[in-house]
Amino acid sequence: MMTIRMAEEKDALLLLQIYAYYVEHTAVTFEYEVPCLNEFTKRMGRVKERYPYLLAEDGCEITGYAYVSPFKDRAAYDWAVETTVYVKAERRSEGIGRKLYETLEEILQRQNVLNLNACIAYPNPDSIRFHERLGYRTVGHFTKCGFKQGKWYDMIWMEKMLGRHRDEPEPVIRTEDLDRGILEEILRRQR
Repeated sequence: MMTIRMAEEKDALLLLQIYAYYVEHTAVTFEYEVPCLNEFTKRMGRVKERYPYLLAEDGCEITGYAYVSPFKDRAAYDWAVETTVYVKAERRSEGIGRKLYETLEEILQRQNVLNLNACIAYPNPDSIRFHERLGYRTVGHFTKCGFKQGKWYDMIWMEKMLGRHRDEPEPVIRTEDLDRGILEEILRRQR
């Protein structure tokens, strides 16, 4: 049975192993070298200062993870985030990414985040289709802006709105400042 929970520092090595496949074998990430465990753990910590960092488990096996990061580092962008999801290569197409994103979205709504932005190497029909099924739409296309594994890649941006943009938006709430009971209920419902 799949469960979703908050990732912890002790999970970093297994999450890094999932990520390493995408660095070494795909253009899903434009990173050329797999980061060391220390660097990966620091990245997790930076995300968790403000946002949820989720992982999916099936029994004792971690099968994927998802998180968001700031869209831009300026206060006016507080309501916009960039989404990221990675699923074990051999476990793709099992609904793990969808479950992670759905849980992430529910938490982000409670944090008052409004805009979800996904940056996707192009062509990547599986990722584009995945995001479209979740309600994202393409809003930007950049030509030959990434080079990896001997090939130029375009980049597209897709977006999804989680709520209405009011004249005076509610401030974004850090994950650690969310009501613990609400957060636990969101995660419990994912079981």
